[in-house]
Amino acid sequence: MVRGKTQMKRIENATSRQVTFSKRRNGLLKKAYELSVLCDAEVGLIVFSPRGKLYEFASPRKFWKSIKTGRKKVTYLLERKSKILRKMLGEGLTSCSMAELNKLESQAERGLSHIRARKTEILMDQIECLKRKELFLSEENAFLSKKYVDRQSMDGSVSTSPSIGLGSIDNIEVETQLVIRPPTAQDHFSVNNSY
Repeated sequence: MVRGKTQMKRIENATSRQVTFSKRRNGLLKKAYELSVLCDAEVGLIVFSPRGKLYEFASPRKFWKSIKTGRKKVTYLLERKSKILRKMLGEGLTSCSMAELNKLESQAERGLSHIRARKTEILMDQIECLKRKELFLSEENAFLSKKYVDRQSMDGSVSTSPSIGLGSIDNIEVETQLVIRPPTAQDHFSVNNSY
């Protein structure tokens, strides 16, 4: 059975159009891959579906090349930064010249001054916070003291006569028995009233 030639015009049926797009997209991506492998060519392909979805292909050789280049650069920078850090910590200074040592010393002093400035800033913030707290607590203390004095003056004016029949608290005598050991079932405590 021989296929007829396909007419190049828009497919009206939406389902058929989607199926055709999917098949041809896969074929196009396959051809791009084959072209990049067989001909050692760098191929890039971007396809947008009718719904706006993105499909892409890039030949892997260029991608891996950029990754290797980036990895080398990152490794170099990491080694360089670790050497600088070791020198800042005072390790591996035998290979340093006098100029490098002076530069390291000035960098360390600048860093130390930044650290001290930040530390001072934090301490000043804490002092301000504590001053605000002190002011709040002193105001609250003054308010409570005034309230206490007002309450005492009110209590003094309301009940100035002592209660009848209770007597003075100083004249009450109570005998207690003090036992310093775990209690047992036979223990009993007696209170002797001596009035």
